[in-house]
Amino acid sequence: MWTMPRPVLLVVAVLLGLVAAGGLGLGFVSAPERGRLPGESAQGGPASAVIEAPDATPIVDAPPPPPPEETEKEKSEEEEVPAEAKLVERAPPPAPPPVVAPEPTEPIAPPPVEPESPLPPSEIPPF
Repeated sequence: MWTMPRPVLLVVAVLLGLVAAGGLGLGFVSAPERGRLPGESAQGGPASAVIEAPDATPIVDAPPPPPPEETEKEKSEEEEVPAEAKLVERAPPPAPPPVVAPEPTEPIAPPPVEPESPLPPSEIPPF
């Protein structure tokens, strides 16, 4: 890894600081004295004259008509329904069956390794 001498790093840091301060100063100098709303010109009035269009039509259509009112016959049919029938219709759905966890299984282990038998005493060299 290479490094630069400390005086060079200080010069670069000072140059970066001057550029940042200069950009901030130029932003303040070039900003308008008073803010404007969108569509407003720099002189304070509207940006353009209002356009007169007598033949223009709105984009949104008229709202839909209200639904027709119920007749006397339909109202009387609704009143004839007993309260018990309404309760049956509003009964809560049956509860789902409980979730049963599967039974735990024993972990699978590798087969046991038998240690190698040592050599019989007759095959051991004498030295």
